[in-house]
Amino acid sequence: MPLRSPGSGRTAHDAVRHPLFARRYARFSTVAETRLGLAGVRERLLAGLTGRIVEIGAGGGLNFAHYPGTVAEVVAIEPERLLRHNAREAALRAEVPVDVVPGCAEALPVKSEAFDAAVLSLVLCSVRDVPRALGEVRRVLRPGGEVRFFEHGVGGGPAMRLTRRVLDRTVWPALNGGCHLSRDPVAALRAAGFEVRCCRPVRIPASGPALPHSYCALGSARRPAPDGPPGAH
Repeated sequence: MPLRSPGSGRTAHDAVRHPLFARRYARFSTVAETRLGLAGVRERLLAGLTGRIVEIGAGGGLNFAHYPGTVAEVVAIEPERLLRHNAREAALRAEVPVDVVPGCAEALPVKSEAFDAAVLSLVLCSVRDVPRALGEVRRVLRPGGEVRFFEHGVGGGPAMRLTRRVLDRTVWPALNGGCHLSRDPVAALRAAGFEVRCCRPVRIPASGPALPHSYCALGSARRPAPDGPPGAH
């Protein structure tokens, strides 16, 4: 059954409202699965996961078809109404149990230390408070739990980095659901106390001209387990 916190019923059902972007994103994401190679990236992102998983910012649920059969349950958090509706339809087709619930990354409506892994897929770019969101991820993971991430990342030369910063300060977030292109997800994970275990740069698409949103990072991190037995100092 879903591992919700007692207060989850108070979570706003529409913590984020981007209806125009959500419609455009839903159409683009479906095309990008094959034409831009995102389906293969999702396979690599989720390979080998086991146990209970929390997915933050599930979007339209395109990850659901790629979870391996070793996953016991996915609790997928999505704040945007239209994307959440699409995710619930995708959950019905998934081969593993998926529960799609409303909520935002900065206040996850689930219990502490309840999950074996957390999945972050193109979500840190758009959350309002990255340190707070990652603090929530750390809270809901068991000690030693894993974070799988696929996020916009750093890359490119000085001109490209400047372009991304300019876009972030002007039109890009307004047109793309609050997305920011120049955040550094690996640095943010380390600052939040996670041990980054592996990370590889990924370009979307893999070939052709690089665009400001082409540079991504794919990898995993770990919530450190406490030293010694419980109660030890």
